[in-house]
Amino acid sequence: MMQVGIFTGYFPYELEATAQKIRKLNFNTVQLDLSFKDMDLSTVSITKDKCRKIRDTFREHHLPVCCISGYTNIVHPDKDERKRRLDHLKAIIRHARDLGSPYVISETGTFATDSDWVHHPKNKTEEGFEDCVNVIRDLVQVAYDHGAVFLLETYVNNVVGSVNETLRMFAEVDHSALGLLMDPTNYFEAHNIADMDGELNRVFNALSDRIKIAHAKDVKLAGADKSEKHAELFDGAAESHTFRGVGQIELPAPGLGSLNYDLYLQRLSEHHPNVPIIIEHLDETDVPRAKKFLDGKLHASGL
Repeated sequence: MMQVGIFTGYFPYELEATAQKIRKLNFNTVQLDLSFKDMDLSTVSITKDKCRKIRDTFREHHLPVCCISGYTNIVHPDKDERKRRLDHLKAIIRHARDLGSPYVISETGTFATDSDWVHHPKNKTEEGFEDCVNVIRDLVQVAYDHGAVFLLETYVNNVVGSVNETLRMFAEVDHSALGLLMDPTNYFEAHNIADMDGELNRVFNALSDRIKIAHAKDVKLAGADKSEKHAELFDGAAESHTFRGVGQIELPAPGLGSLNYDLYLQRLSEHHPNVPIIIEHLDETDVPRAKKFLDGKLHASGL
């Protein structure tokens, strides 16, 4: 059966309190965000001892870490800013095993400077793709050298934003230390959301063998507001957790959109019956509802 988990970053507390609150909600795994009110986890302050303390705290609360957030714009066009971001991501990758999981996740980013999720013309050029290939090759080598696996998360507005681009990246970087984070909502745009089942089947027919971890959020056409959308969470919440879509697509919490969850879970389970599936795009108050929705879908399908 699939394990249901949640990002730790939706809980703005000290380490121990975060683990306690998540366990009380009956989760049995977490995607780890390196953000706790009582710990300095800036790049130079990430240490083996701190990482093992985090890992052991969640294990003691019966919440094994299944993967680790490393989200950043890996192709940021400013040279110094890109180095700063990649240095932090590499520090997380080097300590992944100390944190409890080999899997570290990021999207591929954009050449835009004002947002990590908006389109930029260079994203869909040969030059942009090759730049991204070189960055991912480097990240994958760091992962391999430290017993970790870098998981690519496809997102439509980023350099790798489609099934074909995802397949090409795996062909260009054919390595055991590269895997896929499956989030089917990230493949939808205005032109294909009406073909919900067809697109889901295309995604899984092409990419099932690469999946290591899955996400649970939702997708729907946006209303009149076509701007970049962010939720109001707590002060200091990561933008990766406040983001709710841009343009014609909105990305709400699971159960609040039009994703065919029955088909999604069926296709996911065909090759990954025990995969962790991590709830996202919500605030702490909505967690019980979202978990009830996902648990209900899994129960009804026997997964």
